Amino acid sequence: MTTFTFNRTDNSVVGRWWWTVDRWAIIALTLLITMGLVLTLAASPAVAERIGVDPFHFVRRQIAFLVPSIGAMFVISLMNPDQVRRLACLAFVVSLAALAATLVVGAEIKGSRRWIGVGSLSVQPSEFVKPAFIVVSGWLLAERQRHPGFPGGVLSCAAYLATVSILLLQPDFGQTILITAMWGVQLFVAGLPMIVVLVLGAIGIVGVFGAYFLLPHVASRIDRFLNPEAGDNYQIDRALEAFMSGGLWGRGPGEGTVKRILPDAHTDFIFAVAGEEFGMIACLALVAIFAFIVLRLLARMLQESDPFVLYAGTGLVAQFGLQAFINMGVNLHILPAKGMTLPFISYGGSSMLALAFGMGMLLALSRQRPGHGLYGVYR
Repeated sequence: MTTFTFNRTDNSVVGRWWWTVDRWAIIALTLLITMGLVLTLAASPAVAERIGVDPFHFVRRQIAFLVPSIGAMFVISLMNPDQVRRLACLAFVVSLAALAATLVVGAEIKGSRRWIGVGSLSVQPSEFVKPAFIVVSGWLLAERQRHPGFPGGVLSCAAYLATVSILLLQPDFGQTILITAMWGVQLFVAGLPMIVVLVLGAIGIVGVFGAYFLLPHVASRIDRFLNPEAGDNYQIDRALEAFMSGGLWGRGPGEGTVKRILPDAHTDFIFAVAGEEFGMIACLALVAIFAFIVLRLLARMLQESDPFVLYAGTGLVAQFGLQAFINMGVNLHILPAKGMTLPFISYGGSSMLALAFGMGMLLALSRQRPGHGLYGVYR
């Protein structure tokens, strides 16, 4: 039987990748993707039957999205930091243009224009603009440090304002909050003067209050979060019932009921399906995997001597961790309702491809390179 192994003297592209990539992060991502497929298989057939399509419609589509996503993540993770920067710049320009196009040609769904059609598929450009923006911003902030006269901070701010302005016009306040939080983490790591960080934080708080008073759907979600009797909390109430019904060990695969009545059981509320069918133990295992990936890659980034890798990588870690936290927080009703996928778990083509794009760049940036960081070769 032939086996595929790489020795430390293998100078092929894949061989060098194998000995420099964080293999523990790869293992954790593999576990996450596997659990995502299991949960999609558990949650989506009931949703498919309810809307009148084949029971395994969403499962097949998720696998169809997963194959190119894994391929893209692997290919991108082979890149060096300069290639990652160039790819992110191109992706940012294209995704920002597509984001603007949603305002003109995007389909209006629930009062928002967030999707554009590409052939027979629908694409959500905001999913791709997030990782691209954070890498471009990391590059601009790094250039500001390398060349004191370069207006990297101003350009980073301009890129941020361009992005969130279009998001607010859609409107998509949730993605705006996520991008703002990612950017804030990046600015903090980049060592901007504390007064600047505080001013930007104050502007963010003013923005939240402004959205509350100017955007009715934002006000409705916050009101329902603070006072459950202020409006319809159907999905949140059913999700909480699912967690209580599942208990410690769950009702068993296929035995859950929440997926039969929740419209978004296979997407935004798949964590509740996990809680009902597999119990608190499975939910804690999911949390542990997310935490492991975030803490391991964050520790790697904080050991980095290249400012671009540090800023871009930290921002990408923040995106991954914050998105998971927001999704779980909404399911557990510790955050106001927001439609946001659970990374590599929820069903969704745009989300899966964009997360693979971002994680591929993060794996590429976290690879061990001679003369950078304090780690030796990963073991």
